[in-house]
Amino acid sequence: MKIVYLLVFLVLFPASSHSQPLDLYARKRQVMVERDIKGRGVKDKKVLEAMGKAPRHLFVDEYLRDRAYEDYPLPIGEGQTISQPYVVALMTEALGLKPSHRVLEIGTGSGYQAAILAEIVKEVYTIEIRKGLADKAAKRLTALGYKNVSVKYADGYLGWKEFAPFDAIIITASANHIPPPLIKQLKEGGRLIIPLGSTVFFQTLTLVTKNKGELDVEQLIPVAFVPMIGEAQKKKE
Repeated sequence: MKIVYLLVFLVLFPASSHSQPLDLYARKRQVMVERDIKGRGVKDKKVLEAMGKAPRHLFVDEYLRDRAYEDYPLPIGEGQTISQPYVVALMTEALGLKPSHRVLEIGTGSGYQAAILAEIVKEVYTIEIRKGLADKAAKRLTALGYKNVSVKYADGYLGWKEFAPFDAIIITASANHIPPPLIKQLKEGGRLIIPLGSTVFFQTLTLVTKNKGELDVEQLIPVAFVPMIGEAQKKKE
């Protein structure tokens, strides 16, 4: 009887080498959302749901996966990082996104921020100046089923004219000024968020709203992002 019982148990509750890691990552993701995001004041339900769905561990190298749901940046190669989850959530919430929105991201990196945006809005256009990262992110996002994300290898300073205007623009690299082409490509009433200030030390996460051609500016928190390269390094406002 013990043997029969054991066989029945295994049929009803089969062991799976795949389900355990997936369950573990899902639990870690929920802890991250409750502790580091919701627990620190992010309230937008769409953002919380997106952070709870996007598999951050699949946007980093395998040796870093156990640390993927800790609240700090991680290296992704070429001197770049995947941003800390709280900052990703805060920047996303600040944009006031709606399902119908079209969003431009400058600095694709690993593709994680684009995935978060794609969980919320209709269309995401993301630009990466480093070809290796752009190619990897495009393949990763496609493999994960994000069909509403377009990745472009280019200098994000110039934006993406073909799909402008954008309801929101998110810049995930620091600059000492807001690129004028991006202001032009921002829709009236749209929001743009950028780490603004010294590209060598620290910046202030800055939210701007385009209001009748003018920019209403709100400073959020101190941050430290890698600098924009390309045209951003040549021009100062």
